Amino acid sequence: MTCATDTHPGFCRDCLAEQKAQLRRCHSCGSPRVIHHPELYDLTIAHIDCDAFYAAVEKRDNPDLADKPVIIGGGKRGVVATACYIARINGVRSAMPMFKALEACPDAVVIRPDMEKYARVGRQVRQLMLDLTPLVQPLSIDEAFLDLHGTEKLHHDPPARILAKLAKRVEAEIGITISIGLSYCKFLAKVGSDLQKPRGFSVLGQGEAMEFLASRPVTTIWGVGKAFNSVLEADGIRMIGQLQAMEESDLMRRYGSMGQRLYRLARGIDDRDVHPNDPAKSVSAETTFFEDISRHEELVPILRRLSEKVSTRLKKHAVAGQTVVLKLKTSDFKSRTRNRRLEDPTQLADRIFRTSLSLLERETDGTKFRLIGIGVTDLRDPAQADPPDLVDPSAARRAAAEAAMDRLRNRFGKAAVETGYTFGDRRRDQ
Repeated sequence: MTCATDTHPGFCRDCLAEQKAQLRRCHSCGSPRVIHHPELYDLTIAHIDCDAFYAAVEKRDNPDLADKPVIIGGGKRGVVATACYIARINGVRSAMPMFKALEACPDAVVIRPDMEKYARVGRQVRQLMLDLTPLVQPLSIDEAFLDLHGTEKLHHDPPARILAKLAKRVEAEIGITISIGLSYCKFLAKVGSDLQKPRGFSVLGQGEAMEFLASRPVTTIWGVGKAFNSVLEADGIRMIGQLQAMEESDLMRRYGSMGQRLYRLARGIDDRDVHPNDPAKSVSAETTFFEDISRHEELVPILRRLSEKVSTRLKKHAVAGQTVVLKLKTSDFKSRTRNRRLEDPTQLADRIFRTSLSLLERETDGTKFRLIGIGVTDLRDPAQADPPDLVDPSAARRAAAEAAMDRLRNRFGKAAVETGYTFGDRRRDQ
């Protein structure tokens, strides 16, 4: 994150003066917010996160709150949506029950969320991002990835300086602060934006990725939540450096498709592109039959094939969905829609199919259908998708089998391999 010599490029984040020598303070304005890094002007992928966003907006709108602990959340039976940094110092955390938050910080000012206002401010911040690059991928109301590759000619400045100017502009024009992570990939950019909050600017280059990650806990890796961390701890794995010493095949044998993610991200390997949010809110596939169908056993292979189509589209567009939606249309043109929200987002045909199959079983009561469709909504970043299923250990094997099928189909075509559900079924979409 920092360099050890005075030859690496740097600048002051306050006055933007170039720094020829690596000093603790800016030689021009005296600010301590000086940044140096050997790859500073080569990196183009950024993650931007607004600092304590809801609380920051409320403090902006009411200056009397500036030096007070502020909690955004519901009543005593609610939970904390976010808290300012003063409240966090006192032990308040997001998602904490409100009564516990008030026990930790009894002097806090509690404000109910005003989502319409926060959304309006979030759009203002996003527009400033779009002034820099069209490649902005929002993750939520207050954070987004940016790809600044090729923008130097347009803005006459490298991405690092463009981002520093953006941070100053957000403070001056909108009245809140942001933290920035700059790297060569999305994973490390996201990690970087969390390192020096608030008003942070962390740079993580390719040359230091392995060493930096080695000393980090495995929970730094997307998808390693509380449950999976317990699994890794039981296997004696607590630090990313331990993962770096393991073979990919060993990790996949132990943890299925998640093993491949552990192997790659532990080494700073993340080739996902920054995709601007597609206006689509869902990914789906459906088919209309030549003749109405009522029998469950006839609908199952069709449902499986549609699930595979949805899965392929999710993977192609680098998104995942958290709610599975089954659509049916009866012979008299009446529509039925059933949905189920998953605990975690998914890209897997297996999970989409198994969830939709349980929904279909309740509807196959002799009713004749002329159309069936399956889709997913609540689109999410794929890094959050399909963590290991501790309840169903065989899910990892099915996920690994699906990954193998994907590789075969990509190489030899869609018909190269089929599951038992669709093998021999000649019905095609109409």
